[in-house]
Amino acid sequence: MKKFMIRFFPIIILFLIFIPFLHAGEESSSLFTPKDLMNIKSGNEIQISPNGQWIAYTVYVNRSATDKPGPAYKELYLVSTLTRNVKPFITGAVSISSIQWSPDGSKVSFLMKRGDDSNTQVWAIPIDGGEAIQQTFFESDIDKYQWHPTENKIAFTAYAPLSAEEKAKEKKLKDKGYDFIFFEENLKNKNLYIVDIPYNNSSIKQLTKDITVNNFVFSPNGKTIAAAAITKNLTDYDYMFKKIFLVDIQSSTVSQLTNNPGKLGNFYFSPDSTKLTYVGALDQKDHEYSQVFVVDTKTKEEKNLTIKDFPGHVAWVAWKDNNTILYLASEKGCPTLTLVPATGGPHTIILNSKKTGVTFEKEKLSYTKDFKYMTFIGSTSTTPADIYFWKPGQPQPERIVTLNPWLASKKLGDQEVIRYKARDGLEIEGILIYPVDYKKGEKYPLIVDVHGGPESHLTNRWVSRYGSPGQVLAAKGYVVFFPNYRASTGYGYKFALEGYKDPAGKEFDDIADGIDYLVNTGIADKERVGLGGGSYGGFAAAWFATYYTQYVRAVCMFVGISDIISKRGTTDIPYEEQLVHSGDVLEKMWDIELKRSPIYYAHQSKSAVLIMGGTNDPRVHPSQSLEFFRALKMNNHPAVRLVQYPGEEHGNRKQTSQIDLLNRMIQWYDWYVKDKKPMNPDAMPPLDISDCYGL
Repeated sequence: MKKFMIRFFPIIILFLIFIPFLHAGEESSSLFTPKDLMNIKSGNEIQISPNGQWIAYTVYVNRSATDKPGPAYKELYLVSTLTRNVKPFITGAVSISSIQWSPDGSKVSFLMKRGDDSNTQVWAIPIDGGEAIQQTFFESDIDKYQWHPTENKIAFTAYAPLSAEEKAKEKKLKDKGYDFIFFEENLKNKNLYIVDIPYNNSSIKQLTKDITVNNFVFSPNGKTIAAAAITKNLTDYDYMFKKIFLVDIQSSTVSQLTNNPGKLGNFYFSPDSTKLTYVGALDQKDHEYSQVFVVDTKTKEEKNLTIKDFPGHVAWVAWKDNNTILYLASEKGCPTLTLVPATGGPHTIILNSKKTGVTFEKEKLSYTKDFKYMTFIGSTSTTPADIYFWKPGQPQPERIVTLNPWLASKKLGDQEVIRYKARDGLEIEGILIYPVDYKKGEKYPLIVDVHGGPESHLTNRWVSRYGSPGQVLAAKGYVVFFPNYRASTGYGYKFALEGYKDPAGKEFDDIADGIDYLVNTGIADKERVGLGGGSYGGFAAAWFATYYTQYVRAVCMFVGISDIISKRGTTDIPYEEQLVHSGDVLEKMWDIELKRSPIYYAHQSKSAVLIMGGTNDPRVHPSQSLEFFRALKMNNHPAVRLVQYPGEEHGNRKQTSQIDLLNRMIQWYDWYVKDKKPMNPDAMPPLDISDCYGL
């Protein structure tokens, strides 16, 4: 026995020495990384078959780092509600959108562009397999479409095709260098058409003119279409001046049904085709649609069914039956599904994410006509958008497809809703992700991630993405805070209105108070705080880099606002900005908008500033980034960098741009927040991060 022990003792010693290295490798592989984040698959669209036996859904699949630059692919799958078997239908380098079931449930249709020189058209694939078959052959891209409920027809929206003569003239002018832009003039309308299936050019009927139709639905009897339309084809009009029109299919008569103020959400006919329910704004300054309405299609008599002082926002609406309306809302930041009588009465919550732990999003749910089966794309704090199946009445929905099973092997930071008091006593909520292996009593570097809008909010679901890498930061030892500051949606009209005529006021004070709260509770290290966000969140980043610079060592500003005055003159949504945010014409707001612009305080910045954005952004013009960069540089700022992404607009669509932004942001935080490196223009983080590109 002694001889045996002596013989193997050196091997045992070597093994014991090697154990820590084994554990270190295991620990490293179990941590959630930037590469993991870019490998996440998420559900995008979902539709249940008329008989409830199949669910069609699309999945976002990010391109690999070495693939050609472009947006995520969108693949089509089916899953059986009877067997739970998943059938991949169209996968690979494809982009499938607007999935629908044909009325008889025999096939799934969708929009697809096949070939670089082709137009986006309606395609369909039989449920029992086979090749996708093109359904429409229109001469321009189809934007929206729907199957006629009782006939073999498809209605769709598209721009009128150019004649051969017009095409030749356009080409000639372009070839000769005369292809000028007449800004916001010479606009073309998106028309509504209907055509027989099988497709026949001679059967195409144009139903609208002189308006642009951005969305529409058939009445169940097939005689009428309700169309959300605008008189001028501009993004700003789509945001603020969209109304619902009724289109008689037989006569092509168009009549306005609603005169809703401000923003408009989705809408549906009642099963008997006599009423319409829709989601709309309470008034013009309501910065997001928030109310559920019902209107009689003949008398135009309208009623608001929303609870008075409702502490949330209605996001989506439909019908359970002729007498009952179903709506999805976020109530105090918690998604709920609710039933209400069409004549008014008690509101009954039938699915509450606070109880189930599963959140759901607007227009990412579908149910059978008899309301026996429902499916939706759901998320939890530790799982991204998966496919869920629910029988109304049951307490818990079932996750029927798990898109990222490998996530179970990853160590994630715990996530919870936190509440704190703002300086004026109002309770504010936010989402907090703890560092992986968090130890109570230790102080951690803090990253504050500010959502955009501000007409948006975070629920207790999966919140990590390329511009908000919460779980990646948690794996690196950060605590991450997502504040639902005043002006956020999900907490009611009054809460959302707090930012009206008060940019960067109470809304950003709430964020500062949240930082103080986390520092005072002992979880956050006051000397190691960073803050970032995109769009309005980028505005917050610039504000904290200047006005509130004492709070943060570093910021990452993405497509953010630095000068409200020039932003108003360069955005593609000037009416939306004026009517729901600034609240008045610029001439009456020079002083407040100057003093609520981060560039006004650029001279006092002591925070390291990383500015990022696309070169083609129509919402927050790239000049906002350049102005901020110049203002800081001209004040001899020791740590400022501007990174521009060619061709990107208001957010990065190409995976190459997303990968760079994700890794560059983390590098900036590690350098200045975690490691507290001094701010020196000659010792900034390296420009070259190509080792993160996976090339």
